[in-house]
Amino acid sequence: MNALLTLGLAILMAAASPAAFAQDAHAGQGAAAGHETAAAAELTDGEVRKIDKDAGKITVRHGEIRNLNMAAMTMVLRVKDAAMLEQVQVGDKIRFAADRVDGAVTIVQLQKAQ
Repeated sequence: MNALLTLGLAILMAAASPAAFAQDAHAGQGAAAGHETAAAAELTDGEVRKIDKDAGKITVRHGEIRNLNMAAMTMVLRVKDAAMLEQVQVGDKIRFAADRVDGAVTIVQLQKAQ
C-alpha cells in the first residue's frame, strides 16, 4: 500500500511539474519587462563633472539611482551612445537613466535638466 501511494504521488508530481515550470517562466518574463519599463521611466538628477569623449565616459555627481540600489555619489559612468557626450558640458545639470550593460553601470538615457 505504501509503495502504491509513493508511486501515485510521483506520477502526480511529474504531471504537475510542466505547468509549474511554465508559470514560473512566464512570471519571470513579466517581472523583467516591468523592471525595464520602470528603469527607463525613472530619471536621476545629476551634474556633469568631467567628460572623456575618447573613453566614452562621463563623471557625474548624482542622486540615488533606485533601479541599481546605488546611493548618491560622484562616479565615472559609461554612456550607451558616444553622441550623448556631445549634448552636455562640464557643469551642466542633467537627468539620466542608468542600467548595467555588460557588467558596467552605463547611462542609457540622458537629457539636460530644465
